[in-house]
Amino acid sequence: MTAGVDGRPLRRAAVVGTGVIGAGWVATLLARGVRVAATDPADGARRRLLDAVAAHWPTMRLLGAPDEPDLDLLTFTTDPLEAVDGADLVQENGPEDLALKQRLFADLDAAAPAHAVLASSSSNLTPSSIQELCTVHPERVLVGHPFNPVHVVPLVEVVPGARTSAGAVDTAMAVYTWLGKRPVHVRREVPGHLANRLQAALWREAYSLVESGVASVTDVDVALSNGPGLRWAVLGPFVNQHLSGIGAGGLGHVLRHLGPGTARLWDDLGTPELTPALVDLLVAGVEAELAGRDDADVAAARDRLVVGLLAAKDSEEGLP
Repeated sequence: MTAGVDGRPLRRAAVVGTGVIGAGWVATLLARGVRVAATDPADGARRRLLDAVAAHWPTMRLLGAPDEPDLDLLTFTTDPLEAVDGADLVQENGPEDLALKQRLFADLDAAAPAHAVLASSSSNLTPSSIQELCTVHPERVLVGHPFNPVHVVPLVEVVPGARTSAGAVDTAMAVYTWLGKRPVHVRREVPGHLANRLQAALWREAYSLVESGVASVTDVDVALSNGPGLRWAVLGPFVNQHLSGIGAGGLGHVLRHLGPGTARLWDDLGTPELTPALVDLLVAGVEAELAGRDDADVAAARDRLVVGLLAAKDSEEGLP
C-alpha cells in the first residue's frame, strides 16, 4: 500500500469484530475520515457499535475529531468477506481462540485485496500461528495490538510473523502513525508481545504485595499513580532511570551503584498464585477504593486526563 497524491495511506478499512476493541478502532478510523465496513455476527452488534461510537465521541472531540462522527462512512454487515472487499486495512478483533482466528484469517486472506494489510488485535497469540492457514498472501498478515481504550491510548504493537514481509510491517507502521497512533515494532514473537509482558510483571508483584499483607489494594494504586507512574507516563523506565543519575554519569552510574540492590530485589519478588481467595481480596480492595463511584464516570475521567497528558506531551519539545 502506498500513500495517494493527497498523502492518505488509508481510505477504506474493515473492522472484524466490534466489541470493546473493535468499537475503539471504528471510532479512531471515523475520526480520520476513513470509510469503515464493520462486521460482527453477534445479535445486536450493530446497535451496540453505534452506541459505543456515540459514547466515545466526546473524547474523540478532545483529540481533534469533528463535532459528530460521519456515520455515512460506516457500513455494517454480518459477512466478514463482504466487509473486506476493497479494504486497505483489515483489523480483526475476535476472541483469543487460535483455531477460530486461523480459519478466519484463511478466509480473509482469500477475500481481501492483495495490497491490504491483515492485522489482528490479538493480545497474546503469535502472528506466525495466526497466519498458518493463509495460502494467498500470508506475507501481509501480522499482529497490530492496540492498548485499551483503543480510541484514547496511542500505543500499537506491530508484530510480524515468520512469513510477514518487511513491506507489510512498514505499511502497518505508516498507517497506524497516520491514524495518530504511536506504533512500536516488536522484533521477535513472544506471548503477550511487549506492553502486556511489562504489565504482567508489575501485576505479579502488586498481587503478591497485597496477598502477603505488605500493602492494601489502595496503597499499591496510590503508590504507583502518585509515584513512578507519573514519570512513566512521560518517559519510559530506561530514560527515567538515566535521569535519576543526572550529574553523576546517568544510567551507567545508576546501574553500577544501584544495580546490585535491584538485582537482590528481583530475587525477593513474589510469585503469587491467583487463587479464589486472592481474587476475592483484590476485588474487595478495588471496590473499597472506588467507594461507590460509577465505573463509567471513573473511566471517563481517566480518559479526559490521558487526553490532556497526550496534548501536553505533544507540545513539549524537550522530550524524546
